Amino acid sequence: MLGANYPYVGISVGLDDLNPDARPSYGMIHDPGTYGTTLTRPDLFSDYYAAQLRLLIESHRVPVLVGTSDRPIPLPFVVEDATADVTESDVRAMLGRFTLPDLHATDDAVANGTYAPAPGQPRPLALFPAERVDYSLHRLHHYTATSAHHFQRFVLLTNYQRYVEEFRDYARGHIDSGPGEYEAFVEPGDVVTPCRGTNGTAASGTRLAHLPQMPAYHLTRRDGNGITLINIGVGPSNAKTITDHVAVLRPHCWLVLGHCAGLRRSQYLGDYVLAHAYVREDHVLDRDLPLSVPLPAIAEIQVALQEAVEKITGLRGNELKTRMRTGTVFTTDNRNWELRYSELYEKLNQSRAIAVDMESATVAANGFRFRVPYGTLLCVSDKPLHGEIKLRGMANAFYSERISQHLAIGVETLRLLREGGEARLHSRKLRSFDDPAFR
Repeated sequence: MLGANYPYVGISVGLDDLNPDARPSYGMIHDPGTYGTTLTRPDLFSDYYAAQLRLLIESHRVPVLVGTSDRPIPLPFVVEDATADVTESDVRAMLGRFTLPDLHATDDAVANGTYAPAPGQPRPLALFPAERVDYSLHRLHHYTATSAHHFQRFVLLTNYQRYVEEFRDYARGHIDSGPGEYEAFVEPGDVVTPCRGTNGTAASGTRLAHLPQMPAYHLTRRDGNGITLINIGVGPSNAKTITDHVAVLRPHCWLVLGHCAGLRRSQYLGDYVLAHAYVREDHVLDRDLPLSVPLPAIAEIQVALQEAVEKITGLRGNELKTRMRTGTVFTTDNRNWELRYSELYEKLNQSRAIAVDMESATVAANGFRFRVPYGTLLCVSDKPLHGEIKLRGMANAFYSERISQHLAIGVETLRLLREGGEARLHSRKLRSFDDPAFR
């Protein structure tokens, strides 16, 4: 058998080594014992690993041990194109000579809070073991047609292509204006357009003839704190799939900017909905996160979203409250939910929902599950229960007026969050009493 094993990092903390200051939300161990995790891709995660280990050492004043694990690195995770044009007989031959991915050992038990280490085994230091990380890194490239190293730590998720077009114009404006906070703009196919007047990043990549399932676009900064926008399309399945994989990059937050159906007569087309609660009728995460688990609003994100709406729209006071409603978003997996109105009436009424969409609760639930701060700002594009269904002319006028403003609000929100500092953003509400020490 040919191969190599993942590196491993571990730490043993005794009772006397515990830090009585339990206020930080991560970077600290609360119970004595031995902890460890496998690591991967230092080219992507060196800064993250260094920061997490530094916090552990500062908190407990004990050494960190580094070695080799007993987990072999699967061949496809080492060689990018190892599985290209591979036949069934080739796979059988490879099984006898190389390690292939073992999905039996690649799961989300730690993140789901269901992992129980075998007696004598270390407890986990991180939410994701190395195999799970490598699996998602390859899936990200498949779904978005961009390499993982282009992804930024502030993420926007949208369900409509016109937001992509607006973001592309915004990004190119920054790149064409010369040196500034952003280094380059990256599009599907790893097409890199460097900032005009800089020598650090070279233009590269080939434009794709066809877009992938969920194309991603990245306005990159040197520190990785730029903006990634992903068009996740319509529906909770895509929303779960992409956030399952983006989560291994440990982003500082992800926000949904999309369209919704307004449920109140007092709402107008183009009004905003700031979600502070969700009804989960999407069903895609029921086995991973029970419906009994509440999804708390993340105060730092809620405040930043409201401040951004005020700044970009110029609305204040009662006028702001009239045009931006805060309330519950009902997320469904049925695109034609309004045809089941008589069945849904009771749930919509009892939940006090003010909007219906197909992605927001899924993204929030996976944010809670993976300890990624989340938020939702939707724009009312129709009111089917009140007879206001988008007509073609009305829709075009609505889109041209609102999408630019909506995207500007999202970008401004990320700026506010970035300037507020990442340590403040990662809320203790997202972590349990028995979470791994790594953020």
